[in-house]
Amino acid sequence: MKTSLAQLRASKKWQQEHPNKQRNYQYGSYARKFTRDVANREQLLQLQKMINDRLSQL
Repeated sequence: MKTSLAQLRASKKWQQEHPNKQRNYQYGSYARKFTRDVANREQLLQLQKMINDRLSQL
């Protein structure tokens, strides 16, 4: 099913009005894809350490 012109305009408007949310969504999506489908064991362990370090800072 093709996306309507009105929906495309609404999506573009939202993206322009919320650039930080859009960027966070994209980065999160990339991170999940990488950890789920691409990363090897060493990379996952490195990410785990980075996540734990970041959590301790918050």
